[in-house]
Amino acid sequence: MLTGMQIAFIGGDARQLEIIRKCVELDAMVDLIGYENLGTPIPGTMREELLPEMLAKYEAVILPVSGVSNQGEVESLFALKPLELREEHFSRMKKARIFSGITTPYLTAMCGQYQIPLTLLMERDDVAIYNSIPTVEGALMIAIQNTDFTIHHSHVIVLGFGRVGFSLARALHSLGAHVKVGVRKSGDMARIFEMGMIPFSIYELKDQVSNIDILFNTIPHIVVTPEVITRLKPTALIIDLASKPGGVDFRFAEKRGIKAILALGLPGIVAPKTAGKILANTVTRLLLESKGDQEGVE
Repeated sequence: MLTGMQIAFIGGDARQLEIIRKCVELDAMVDLIGYENLGTPIPGTMREELLPEMLAKYEAVILPVSGVSNQGEVESLFALKPLELREEHFSRMKKARIFSGITTPYLTAMCGQYQIPLTLLMERDDVAIYNSIPTVEGALMIAIQNTDFTIHHSHVIVLGFGRVGFSLARALHSLGAHVKVGVRKSGDMARIFEMGMIPFSIYELKDQVSNIDILFNTIPHIVVTPEVITRLKPTALIIDLASKPGGVDFRFAEKRGIKAILALGLPGIVAPKTAGKILANTVTRLLLESKGDQEGVE
């Protein structure tokens, strides 16, 4: 249980609500900052203002997946006014641990300067693997909505064979698509072949795309270059699942008349409840571990 632990939620979206409920269920003392516009109050929580002196009491501060911008802005779907975390706020977090989806230079610098432990949820393998499930479902939804043919028997490419690429390639293959997967490692090529798909070196991409109906990218740097786009069919669809700025030259794709979609944050869009539960389970497990360690020391 998290009995007696004081936790602040600053900003967020529907995913945060699941984490809040899980913390309340575990008997934590939960304050909500930037939730003035939340329609139905969550039992067991208090709404507070973002005041520097308030932050001294918290053992955990939970930020949205997007974290804090380089201008100190915190996104909140439920706030009536903009939220900003300034240096004076960080300086008061004497005993807090911050949880964020991702970081920015500003957030990293503030946590470093004031020695605040920072946990980045989206960099954890467990979160990323669980998140690959709604990401793949969202990618398939986008593909179906933007094509006039079935995935079954279509020719597709998946670039990258990481946590999302692996799950996506397997799902497409199970739906009856002809799947080719572009990778760098020989071990990945062997695994792709063993799974019944066609592996190829990412460096040969331009020679692999001439008959492709849908190209999915999961690599977070430019791999779908003008040279690659030029060789795609005019009717091809590109879906980029990589984090910003993505791996596709979108300007050139538009110039060539090829539809290219940057699909960011799919778990929070297509399945916010599931995405929230994934984060809730991870955050509360880490808090329970931290509480156990502290009690052991005492």
